[in-house]
Amino acid sequence: MKKYIIPIVMLLAVGATSCDDALDLEPQDRITDKDYFNTENDLMLFSNPFYNNILPKKAYDSQSDLIVAQDLSNELRGGSFRPIPKTSGGGGWKWTDLRRINTLLENVDKCDNPSAVVKYTAITRFFRAYFYFDKVVRFGDVPWYDTQIGSTNKDLLYKARDSRELVMTKMLEDVNYAIENLPDHKAQTNVPYRVTKWAALALKSQFCLFEGTFRKYHGLQIEGHDAEYYLKQSAEAAAELIENGPYKIWSSGKPASDYRDLFIAENANADEYILAIKYDNKIPMCHDAYGFSFTTARGMPGYTRKFINMYLMKDGTKFTDRAGWQEMTYADEIKNRDPRLSQSIRTPGFTLNKKVHNPNLSESVTGYNPIKFVPDGVTRNDYCSNDLPVFRIAEVMLNYAEARAELGELTQDDLDKTVNKIRDRVSMPHLDMAEANANPDYYLSSTEYGYPNVGGANKGVILEIRRERAVELSQEGDRWADIRRWKAGKCYDQPITGMYFPGAGSYDLDGDGKPEIVLYRADQAKPDVAGAQVYMIGSEVKLTQGDKGYVNYHGTVERTPFNEDRDYYYPISSYDIDLYKAAGYPLVQNPGWF
Repeated sequence: MKKYIIPIVMLLAVGATSCDDALDLEPQDRITDKDYFNTENDLMLFSNPFYNNILPKKAYDSQSDLIVAQDLSNELRGGSFRPIPKTSGGGGWKWTDLRRINTLLENVDKCDNPSAVVKYTAITRFFRAYFYFDKVVRFGDVPWYDTQIGSTNKDLLYKARDSRELVMTKMLEDVNYAIENLPDHKAQTNVPYRVTKWAALALKSQFCLFEGTFRKYHGLQIEGHDAEYYLKQSAEAAAELIENGPYKIWSSGKPASDYRDLFIAENANADEYILAIKYDNKIPMCHDAYGFSFTTARGMPGYTRKFINMYLMKDGTKFTDRAGWQEMTYADEIKNRDPRLSQSIRTPGFTLNKKVHNPNLSESVTGYNPIKFVPDGVTRNDYCSNDLPVFRIAEVMLNYAEARAELGELTQDDLDKTVNKIRDRVSMPHLDMAEANANPDYYLSSTEYGYPNVGGANKGVILEIRRERAVELSQEGDRWADIRRWKAGKCYDQPITGMYFPGAGSYDLDGDGKPEIVLYRADQAKPDVAGAQVYMIGSEVKLTQGDKGYVNYHGTVERTPFNEDRDYYYPISSYDIDLYKAAGYPLVQNPGWF
């Protein structure tokens, strides 16, 4: 699968030889202080690989409790399916990109252009903060490096893990420098492919929200700043971006299509995308959203029934407050729902390449086929060239609302300039803070479907903001990181199911009078129904209650309960543990990983 960020100019190819050390050192290899880093062009070329190497490029096919594929991710299966890696850098304990970052920062002053020095220092420090954000999310405490380290400097090379407070403090120093010194590009258009002041503010709002909520819900007490400090930092960064940035929720006034149109546009929408990944099929550098959603070999992905139930009714009421919602079949459950549902999965009338595509159990393990990033006109796998978001203003608005709610400072005015602006695009009723807190949604806090640990005066509105985050950012962002920061690992133990079928029979999904799916029992003859998908219950389609129930593709898949004492972090590879030990510098493994 080809997934690259296309920089504005050609990337510099820098050779690298291997080096026997724990940091995967990347020697400068023939680049010398004398003949490089002397011009702005040198700095640009050296920093361009950061975009491709560090930014995420395939979030749309990441599994979670909201979207799954044939083979469940190791995180969803848990237990021994999350083994300790045995190779160097396995599991993410890898530092090659950091070496390149620090190489540039140590040599940037050689440039003959003072303004370029400031600009590329800011860009590089943005990427160092981004790099370390991933490391903190995965491992917690990690060693902080802000200089190049030679293979002979063992005291630094094998240094102990620094506290996450020290690392977070350094990340804030980096991102604040980027905010103060990066261009804002207010007067320009079509610039969401390069790091700006606004991208740095988005990053700050994101990692401070992570840290603040992680410390709050995990009860993490560390010398230094507390959870409230990071939540305030998140809210302040988001507020500056919302109030002073050149971004808004894009709309053409078509609530039935605008949400999906945003994600299938060939070029990133400069109104809403703060930072985006550029694709171009002329090069070709493309992604595989079409193959992911329409090709059986790509895993048959599907939204879970749990997630479908989260979508509100079009009038703003809860689907799970309707009588009989548990046993409602597809044709009824998708009626009059939040318009983002029909723009995220196949619903009646969905057309691609001039052909109607109804839900298909042969292409989705749940029956809820995703369509969010699939552009029209693409029929070849791995050939989508619509740009994908890294940061967009909707996420920043949700960061702001959540941080303020967790602080106990949220107001209705805060919701009106964030969540409710997002809802306006699809003509959904506004979220009312008083109403939400007076009637917290039982579904979103239930053991079977919801989030543990949410309480207090803002319980109801926090749950609603999480609903909005799930719906608006489906197949974006990092749901797994959200689950970890909320200490909601039990969500990964909840049932993974799909559509409901009350038994054998014919099912008209689109209301045209003709069945699209026909189910039959093993004791029945196989029906011959033209144009329909025909499946035998128990073999071709498994249901939770035998001859009826929810599609249960993973019913016999081994899953181990989430380990609250272990699974919020990743393990360090045994190779790296042994390497440190052999050098006489023991490296502490994360708790529970043996």
